[in-house]
Amino acid sequence: MHSFRTELENPVVAQEIIELDKKIRAYQEGSLPEEKFRSLRLARGVYGQRQPGVQMVRIKLPFGKVTFRQLLKIAAISDEYASRNLHLTTRQDIQIHYVSLAKTPELWAKLAADDITLREACGNTVRNVTASATAGVDPDEPFDVSPYAQQTFAYFLRNPVCAEMGRKFKISFSSSDKDTAFSYIHDFGFIPKVRWSDGVEERGFKVLMGGGLGAQPVLAEEVYDFLPEDQVIPYIEATLRVFDRYGERNNRNKARFKYLVQKVGLSEVLRLIEEERIANRNTVFVVDRRLVEAPVLPETAIDAVPVVDERAFQVWQKTNVFAQKQSGYYGVYVNVQTGDLSTDKARRLVSGIQGHVADDIRITQGQNLLFKFVREASLPHLFNLLVELGLSKPGFDSTADITTCPGTDTCNLGISNSTEMARVLEGYVHEFYTDFVFEQGLKIKISGCMNSCGQHGLAHIGFHGSSVKAEGKVVPAAQVMLGGGTVGDGKGRVAERVIKVPTKRVLQVVDLVLSDYKIHKSVEENFHGYYDRVGKDYFYRLLKPLSDLTTLTADEFIDWGHQDTFATAIGVGECAGVVIDLVATLLFEAEEKIDWAKQALELGQYADAIYHSYSAFVWGAKALLLDRGVNASTQIAVINGFDDVYVASGEFRFLTSFSERVLQINKYEPSKEFAEAYLIQATAFYYDAAERRSALRVNS
Repeated sequence: MHSFRTELENPVVAQEIIELDKKIRAYQEGSLPEEKFRSLRLARGVYGQRQPGVQMVRIKLPFGKVTFRQLLKIAAISDEYASRNLHLTTRQDIQIHYVSLAKTPELWAKLAADDITLREACGNTVRNVTASATAGVDPDEPFDVSPYAQQTFAYFLRNPVCAEMGRKFKISFSSSDKDTAFSYIHDFGFIPKVRWSDGVEERGFKVLMGGGLGAQPVLAEEVYDFLPEDQVIPYIEATLRVFDRYGERNNRNKARFKYLVQKVGLSEVLRLIEEERIANRNTVFVVDRRLVEAPVLPETAIDAVPVVDERAFQVWQKTNVFAQKQSGYYGVYVNVQTGDLSTDKARRLVSGIQGHVADDIRITQGQNLLFKFVREASLPHLFNLLVELGLSKPGFDSTADITTCPGTDTCNLGISNSTEMARVLEGYVHEFYTDFVFEQGLKIKISGCMNSCGQHGLAHIGFHGSSVKAEGKVVPAAQVMLGGGTVGDGKGRVAERVIKVPTKRVLQVVDLVLSDYKIHKSVEENFHGYYDRVGKDYFYRLLKPLSDLTTLTADEFIDWGHQDTFATAIGVGECAGVVIDLVATLLFEAEEKIDWAKQALELGQYADAIYHSYSAFVWGAKALLLDRGVNASTQIAVINGFDDVYVASGEFRFLTSFSERVLQINKYEPSKEFAEAYLIQATAFYYDAAERRSALRVNS
C-alpha cells in the first residue's frame, strides 16, 4: 500500500511507521479516542499547531548534529510537506510546520532513509539529548562529550522505562565548566571531569539533578562531583524508573521530575534510585569513545578571495570565529535570526560550504549553527557566502543575539509574537548599542508564554508573553525578567520577575537597562554583579514609568507583527502530552504491553520484557481503580491503591499483596527465569482484570 514498507532497512522503524499510518486511519474513522491518539502522535514527533488542521513535526537531532545530506533531506521534506522553512530550536532540534497529519508516516519514512528520526521528539519521553555545540573542538573541554550524548540518546530511544512517563525528561552534556549546555536547568545535567589514579586518566562527570525551567524554574542540585563514565547510563536508567513509578500523572503542572524531588525530598529520591539499580539492563555501561566519528576534514585547495566588506569581516571574525583545540582549525558560528532558515538558503548554504567545513554541522542552544574544522584561508569565502545569504550578522551569543520561541506564529500556548519582538530588538541593539555585539555576559531571551521555551528564565534580560487590561480592552504585555544566567560548573541563576509592561515598550526596557548598566557599572563588573549590587527594587523603580497604562497609544493595543487589536487566544498545550483515563483504552494498552513483553522475551531482551510486564500490571490496575472512581495520580499510588480497594475486600487474592507481586521488579536482576515468571503473573492478572471489567459492564 505504501512505499515505505519496502524502502527502510530497519524493520523496527518500518513497523513503527506502518503502525502510525494505521492509527491515523483509525483516528480519522473514529475508532481511536482523540486523547489516546494525541499521546501516540506526540511520541512520534507530531505536534498540534495553533492553526487547525495542520501539524508541527519535530525532527530529533541528538546533540544538534546534522550532516550536509541530512540538512538537504530535511529541506526537501519541508518543501514537499511543510512551509519551506526550517526552525532551529533551543533543544537543538529542527521543526517544520503546516504539515498534513495524513502525510506524516510518508514524511517519517523519507527522513528515516537518511537516519533521521521523529521518535520521542515530543510527548512524555526522554526528549532530545543536548550537548554543547562545541563538543569535540572546545579548547576548554577535558574530553569530547558527543559520544556520551549519542549513546544516551540511543540507549533510551524506544526504551520501555521512559516511553510513557508522566512528563517529559531532559538531559544535557556540557563540554566544559563554562556549562554552555545549561546543566543547572535540566532533569539531568552532566559536566565532564577528569581525575588521575596512579598516572591513569579516569573520565567521569559532575552530575546535576532535578532542574527545570517552565513557569516555575528550579535550579538543579549537585548529586555527584565525579560519577565514573561507565555509571552514567545506569544511573539515568534507575532514575527514570523511579520517575516513571513515583511521578505525578494527573496534574500535568506538577508532573515534572523537579516536583517529585520537591515532594519526597532529594535524599529519598536518591535512596529510591539506589534501590532500583538492581533492575537495570546493565549495572555498568562502557560508552565507545569512537561512537561519534571524527569528521573528514576538507582537503581541497582554497583560492584566496577578497572580502566584500573588510571592516564588517573583522568584527565578524572577532565575534563569530574561534580557534579550535585542533591546531590550525577554526569554528565558525552562523547567526540565524529567530532560528528560521528558509529551505532555499539551507541548500545554498550547504552548496557553498562544502570543501570548506567538516561534514558535521551543529545546531546551538541559541538557535544558530556552528561549522567546524574551518581553515583560516576559508574564512573570507565563508564570510562572503554568509553576506550573500543574509547570515553574516556579528555578535554570536552576545546581547545582540536574541533567543526566542515561535510564540503565536504557530504555538498553541503562545500569548505574544515573540519572533517579531526578537527581530525588532536585535535590530535596535545592532543600531544603537553596537558595543554590545561584543558583550557575551548579557543575554536577552524571549518566550511567547511563561513556559520558557525561549529560555527567558535563564536570561540576564528576559521577556515572556502576557497581557494586561486597560480601557476595557486587553493589551499585549511582556513580563520583564532580570538577573538570570549561567555562572559556571553547574551553577546558574533564575531570572527574577521585575515588572510587566506593554509589549511595544520592550525597546524602552532594553534601552533603559543597557544604558544604565553602561553608565553606572564599575570597571570589570559584569551584569550579575551589577544587578546584585543595585538590587531588584532599583530596576523596578527604573522601569516603573513604562508600566503606566494611562498613557497608552492606539498602537500599543496591537502586538508586534500584527495589524489587528490584540486578543488572547490560547489553545491546549501538547508539549507535555496528555493524561489517559479511559478504562477500555487502559485495558487495551495492558494487553498490548503483554504482547510487547512476549516479543522482548523471544529476543532475549529480559529487562525490557520485565518492564513491559510491569506496565501491564499498572495499566490493568489503574483501569479497575477508575471503574471504582479512584483516579490515582502516580504508579505507586495505583499499586498501593489496588491493594486498598480490591485486595483488602477479597476481590483479588495474592500470596502476600498486589504491591509485593508487582514490585518484584526492583528485587531481582534481569534474567530469563525472572522475565518468564513475571510475564506469566502479569498475563494472569491482565486476563482476570479484563474478565472482571467485562462482567461489570454486563451486570450494569
